[in-house]
Amino acid sequence: MFARPRHLLEMIRFSHTLFALPFALLAAVMAWSAGRADGSAAAFQWRDLLGILICMATARSAAMSFNRLADQRLDAMNPRTAARHLPQGTLSTASVVAFTAACSIGFVAGTLLFLPGNPWPLYASVPVLVFLFGYSFTKRFTVLSHFWLGTALALSPLAAWVAIRAELALPPIVLGGAVLLWVAGFDMIYACQDFEFDRKMRLRSVPARFGVAGALRLAAACHAGMVAMLVLLWFVFPAFGWLYAAGVAAIGLLLVYEHALVRPDDLSRVNRAFFHVNAVVSVGLLVVGTVDLLL
Repeated sequence: MFARPRHLLEMIRFSHTLFALPFALLAAVMAWSAGRADGSAAAFQWRDLLGILICMATARSAAMSFNRLADQRLDAMNPRTAARHLPQGTLSTASVVAFTAACSIGFVAGTLLFLPGNPWPLYASVPVLVFLFGYSFTKRFTVLSHFWLGTALALSPLAAWVAIRAELALPPIVLGGAVLLWVAGFDMIYACQDFEFDRKMRLRSVPARFGVAGALRLAAACHAGMVAMLVLLWFVFPAFGWLYAAGVAAIGLLLVYEHALVRPDDLSRVNRAFFHVNAVVSVGLLVVGTVDLLL
């Protein structure tokens, strides 16, 4: 009775919610800190935190399962992904469609936790889902697919800030820009594994367009831009202190290490660079930023 739920969580790699969630939580802590400082917003509420957690988990789950549906035919043809649940028949298309619908409904329902005071999360919920689902088709028509994915995850800190303060501001936009560049960069690295397949299928990824070496250089440029955005955040959100600055320096070193793991002629350590280092980057920034603001 537990096999199908387990397979569904494996299919969407639920544990990888760790990549985007820390940035949403950091933006929430920033919003609560700003509200406490200027008296313009309510103090911390457990209902807000619960709403952010529910919306993050369900939105990502819906987007990932939709991606598996959209790429089912391509996954079956790609040796790297042919063992995934849908191509192998471990999960049926109907069950994944039902799971996607349930997560989408759960996401919209999660925004109701911010009512009656803040209707903006509810208003934005369906457009956000449409944008998230749109990513699954981008490699078919644009080389900018990696930046589309980055923008999708960059919505998380903006959404968390809006959910708490019912407004947009420069700090979450800058944090969102850092997330966009970070995700676009590591997605280019990850896509290098499918360089030959993407060219064969005429998919428009950065590695297919510029080669593996070119993709790694562009990814490095994106990650340099991410560090620059995190430095800018230190200036536009003065509540951060030297502990945050030290955390940004550590993230810069981690990104250098990530790029040292992968070379054009050796992609064997892509998974270590993609999963391990990036998890430390996202969780580490949340911990350092939160402790800094609390102190």
